[in-house]
Amino acid sequence: MSEKIVRVGVGCWIQNSSGQFLFGHRLSKHGTGTWAPPGGHLEYGETPEQCASRETLEETGIIIKPNDFKIIGITNDIFPDKHYITIHCVVKLNYTPQPTIKEPDKCSEWVWLDRKKLPENLFLPAQNFLKQKTF
Repeated sequence: MSEKIVRVGVGCWIQNSSGQFLFGHRLSKHGTGTWAPPGGHLEYGETPEQCASRETLEETGIIIKPNDFKIIGITNDIFPDKHYITIHCVVKLNYTPQPTIKEPDKCSEWVWLDRKKLPENLFLPAQNFLKQKTF
């Protein structure tokens, strides 16, 4: 481990009107080649719901109000060189927005996926969260 600090991440589980969840194919060095819902680092002074709203907009262009997100779980995610506590938030939409790739250096595509048909190569926080079976 290069830095012995624990970071706080936020995962944004966005469910569309068909019950599918939004997943992106990661390109960034951290988790490259894996699939994950939108998410990122909690910034100083931010609530997890504000972070979920901001990260969703920054990564996908989809506008969701912070008050629409609900915290549904926490995971302890230990990578070979990093340690995160990830706060997972969910929002259930009554429509299916069209995501846009806003950070092409970090994500190659966004797709809506059925929860029972997710790829095996999920980002570690998503894997750990789904093992909890909390939603």
